[in-house]
Amino acid sequence: MALIEGCRHEVSITIPVVDVESETAKVLKEFQKKASMPGFRPGKVPVSMVRQRFAGDIRQHVLEHLVPHALQERFKQENLNVVGQPEVKDLKFEEGQPVEFKASFEVAPEFELGEYTGVEAPWSEPQATDEEIGKRIEEVRNQKAEYVNLDPRPAESGDFAVISLESISGAEPPVKSDEMIVELGGADTMPAFTENLIGATPGDTREFDVTYPEDYGQEKLAGKTVRFSVHLKQLRKRELPEVNDEFAKDLGDFKSLEELREEVRRGIQREKEHHAQETAKSAIIDKLVDAHEFPVPEAFVNRQLEIQAENYLRTLAAQGVDIQNIKLDWEKLKESQKDRAVRDVRASLLLEKVADREAIGATQEEVDREVQRIARSAKEAPAAVRMRLEKDGTLSRIASRIRTEKTLGFLFDKSRKVAPPDKSE
Repeated sequence: MALIEGCRHEVSITIPVVDVESETAKVLKEFQKKASMPGFRPGKVPVSMVRQRFAGDIRQHVLEHLVPHALQERFKQENLNVVGQPEVKDLKFEEGQPVEFKASFEVAPEFELGEYTGVEAPWSEPQATDEEIGKRIEEVRNQKAEYVNLDPRPAESGDFAVISLESISGAEPPVKSDEMIVELGGADTMPAFTENLIGATPGDTREFDVTYPEDYGQEKLAGKTVRFSVHLKQLRKRELPEVNDEFAKDLGDFKSLEELREEVRRGIQREKEHHAQETAKSAIIDKLVDAHEFPVPEAFVNRQLEIQAENYLRTLAAQGVDIQNIKLDWEKLKESQKDRAVRDVRASLLLEKVADREAIGATQEEVDREVQRIARSAKEAPAAVRMRLEKDGTLSRIASRIRTEKTLGFLFDKSRKVAPPDKSE
């Protein structure tokens, strides 16, 4: 019988002498075929000498076959869904005796699925306000702005300065740019540039210090004070197009500004609806996890922690951080993130159970669409992309993700929509 504690099981296994001797004979024969010793032709070394000369290797080969086979037989007999790698301990293997050992391992949890339809989900129909529409159109208007060169004069706040710069000290490696544009007085412009360039005339060169905040986006500049030599090459002003029917027509298949506004409204509502659905689905999963208490394998939790760490490092890399210099304290990470990881694993297992119950899965057409999307993005042939994704296991992960998304959609459709809490209270 197995000793059970949560998802961890322990079994004691005895491999009969007859099986041990049979396997030992097979291994001996294989070693004899390959053995080479002085005075004997290859394959003709006496068994007794092979047994004595290669005793340790023979023992290892016998165990490497018998132990996994015995474990698999026990797992099959007891219908155990083992996860992770079993740990073998207290192994006894003496000549003429049965092999005895204990194995500790984890199994996927068995649990009863409670009620999963009709779960409360925060929801209100998303609406795009006139202010949001106006702001979105203004963003497009700024993108369509033209920059016109100004006749030489002293620089003023609001001008767009075309500069070249080179760091003199404080930056390693040095910073150099032959041409960049800064908006004097702009929210995204470091104040030192505005303060030192206002009043300068194209052709002037100025030296000044720029102190970057600790959380500055470029790691090589964050928290540093850098002295720059900055040459003002040209001043420009930004000219914005008028927001009218002509502006709308220039953007695409719109006959009027009103048509453009309506399309922008629909776009904002789609974005809001997607965000609201994600919030609702997250709330549904949280409620289902709260309603289902069951143990989860440590192997699953550790894998989830690894995924969280990988995502964290990917985020840092996307921000320009050199992740080669990041030293993760794995034990500290496990301690701080374990509760979240356990909940994420429970959520994943619950979603699988719901998908099984409702026969939800990814269709071939859905997987093909995703493969084609990846192929278009990578500018590769779909067949080549599919072959690569299948080989590295990504294709099955794509199907799993589609299945999860469809299951979340099912839970949302079957949920009971309630007004979200008033954030102003």
